Amino acid sequence: MAGPPVGRHRRTRPEPPAAPEPHPTGPPPPGAARRGGGAGAGRGARLHPHRRGQQPGRRGPAALVPHAAAAEPSLAGLARIARARARAAGPADGPRRGSHLQSWTLSMGTGPDTASPVTVPEERITRWNADGSGSELVVATDPQHPGRPVIHDADGRWRTVSDGKVLHRATYPPGSGAPHGGLAARTRPPTDPAALRTLLTSLYGAANDGAATVPQLLMALSSFRQEWTPGPRETAAIVELLADTGGLRPAGAVTDRLGRRGQAFVHDGPDGAMDATRQMVILDPRTGQLLGTEITFTKDLPDFRITAGEVMSYEAWMP
Repeated sequence: MAGPPVGRHRRTRPEPPAAPEPHPTGPPPPGAARRGGGAGAGRGARLHPHRRGQQPGRRGPAALVPHAAAAEPSLAGLARIARARARAAGPADGPRRGSHLQSWTLSMGTGPDTASPVTVPEERITRWNADGSGSELVVATDPQHPGRPVIHDADGRWRTVSDGKVLHRATYPPGSGAPHGGLAARTRPPTDPAALRTLLTSLYGAANDGAATVPQLLMALSSFRQEWTPGPRETAAIVELLADTGGLRPAGAVTDRLGRRGQAFVHDGPDGAMDATRQMVILDPRTGQLLGTEITFTKDLPDFRITAGEVMSYEAWMP
């Protein structure tokens, strides 16, 4: 039986919070969460309430700590590696619609009686087939074992382990792919970085003007990555786009929350009204593949009960 539309369950990558606005008649009601002016394009900060059926996680995972070396690979260097892999790719090594990721999102609110922020951990997997049939599974992960997958994918036969709570499961009959996915899902990812930027701008909401838009670009990449799993050619376009954009500095080698070796690149520039976060991108140093992203707070935000150094969100992408 077909389930609800895929878009309804798509994960929204959080944006940096905006400063709380003064309440016109005094303090806000207990537990109220405000949505202030957002970063860049004016989108509001998403202060996530606990979703029905989810168990609150622990306060949050520790921020990843890159380890700098004498010679750090640059984005331009990784782009050359990725482009070499793209040239060697075969006709079958194209992009695949669907994705598999683990995510941790800090649930926040304001108000005198608001609970302290907690991490909401999820794992989700979506697959679409050539005939337009597909399936989707969203599982709340065990907060005591961050980074341990709870969905076992055995050639499309999915099994959840005992510590995963199923939040959503759906199967879609042949012909469902186009109506459920919209234009973004029907548009095959380009293999040229300029065309990819245009795609992210037109379909995924990225701004189109330089380093000041790195947070918006990464947000658009997150949305894109939820729709598509890139092949070597698309991966090369992603790395070249990041290299051409500027604003991301090499931060060192890092082991991500799935135990994979990666190279971290960090954006410390403006992120919106509060300039309170650091954006990190983690790439595979052997292939350029996008392994994950992390947003970390760089200052205390007492109104949200946030301390500098806490992780706002993390995404780990899997094949």
